[in-house]
Amino acid sequence: MVTADNRAEILAALGYGDLKVTCRLVDASNATLFGEITVGEKSFNCIYKPVSGERPLWDFPDGTLANREYAAYLISEAMQFNCVPPTLLREGPFGFGMVQLWIDIDEEVDLAELYRQDLPGLRSLALFDVVINNTDRKIGHLLPIPDGHIYGCDHGVTFHSEDKLRTVLWQWEQAELSNAELTTLQNLQDALSGATGELIQQLITAEEFEALQARISRLQTAKVFPSPSPYWPAVPWPPF
Repeated sequence: MVTADNRAEILAALGYGDLKVTCRLVDASNATLFGEITVGEKSFNCIYKPVSGERPLWDFPDGTLANREYAAYLISEAMQFNCVPPTLLREGPFGFGMVQLWIDIDEEVDLAELYRQDLPGLRSLALFDVVINNTDRKIGHLLPIPDGHIYGCDHGVTFHSEDKLRTVLWQWEQAELSNAELTTLQNLQDALSGATGELIQQLITAEEFEALQARISRLQTAKVFPSPSPYWPAVPWPPF
């Protein structure tokens, strides 16, 4: 698990280590490359998604998915959820793109059972997805590790200015937000008014940033998780 003690070391390695691609994950719709980053005698496995390998989408600007992956990581950190593996943007063998720490999941966990449960880690991911307006939270994007912590991956189609939440995590529909969750949302709003917000504004459009702030404000006012929209598919397809 990534901790406060090793996060800086991991991010430094991801940013400046020697990146070598070893294979491609063929099931991904965009170029998703598995690689190894080496710094001295230490090495880390990673995922590398070059912008040049992004498939054009009708509802997102071309060449912006890597930025959105990084912005999602910054939101995870600002919310102190640690639900996105360390992520950054850098040059690689196939050009500029997103690099993210590879997470070895607990193979004993049945994802088809996991996603239905009422777990704190899943609830945090569900709230995180509402905030970033995730249009593609699939079962296979859940990354449970042996100590019980749950990460999420694949956050390229996020931060759209229109409400397009699609997720398999609907078990908290209309559930009241806890005082801790409301405090987290306020802390996030405060972060968006500072350095974190300045950085995210370089990664998404001005309209999308305003929509991000508006979603957080709506959550703070409603004090409940949202319901699925009748105007947009509530669950991604395929769900896994």
